[in-house]
Amino acid sequence: MSPFGEVILVATIAGCTTGIGALPLLLTDRISHRVYDGSLGLAAGIMVGAAVFALVLPGLEMGSPLEVVAGILGGGGFLLAVNAVFPHLHLLFRGERVEGTRELDPAGDLPSVEERAVTEPIRDGGDDLRRAALVGGTVTIHNVPEGLAVGIAFASGETALGLAIATAIAVQNVPDGFAMAVPAVRAGVSAPKTLLYTTLSGGVPEPIAAAIGFSLVAVVSGLFPVAAGFAAGAMIAVVFRELIPSSHGHGYADTATAAFVVGFAIMLVVDTVLAV
Repeated sequence: MSPFGEVILVATIAGCTTGIGALPLLLTDRISHRVYDGSLGLAAGIMVGAAVFALVLPGLEMGSPLEVVAGILGGGGFLLAVNAVFPHLHLLFRGERVEGTRELDPAGDLPSVEERAVTEPIRDGGDDLRRAALVGGTVTIHNVPEGLAVGIAFASGETALGLAIATAIAVQNVPDGFAMAVPAVRAGVSAPKTLLYTTLSGGVPEPIAAAIGFSLVAVVSGLFPVAAGFAAGAMIAVVFRELIPSSHGHGYADTATAAFVVGFAIMLVVDTVLAV
């Protein structure tokens, strides 16, 4: 198999592990808010660990601090900009939150985030399709940095690094998939469909992003430090913009924080075992 094919295969497998997180919902929908917030914290810790150990540190080894810092700032800024202008919807433990709606209504007359929080189940018809499209936007925003990281690593010629990042993403995708599946089931989506959609949420955008990252670094020599910083910055921005806020404010901040530390430690172990 060609290196490009290997990247696509590895990124697809890592992305599809989101479906594992939905498996508990096939047995029960009685999931506590504490468990939900803890899963978000765990995913956040693993993502930050992956950004630091598998992207920032290798980037510093292969390039200058200035290159890596420039990439981090660019990645974080890019994620925040896309988050602000790209319409998307977050399925929460209770209700929904629509963001990036200025593009839908330039006049700014759409309801605020707080006003758009709802608790009724997903309805049939056009509303259902609109929600599906908006949720798809959220999934794309969250998974693109992860796919880029895998493609960038493989393109640098560091196969072990690519496998370490893919492993970290696969581990992180399990609690991330769980966090996506819980509100979907609560919104009225059947458990089997939730499993399918959750699996595709990572299995589709991540290999596409990996292919883009691989192609960029393979074509432009010496781009790895900046590209690694870019992916790391985007991943960290996702954590602080989405995962941490969503895991706090419900009375279980300590649980989410403890899970974050555990997730960070897990990534340290993964990095050590794979000796990147």
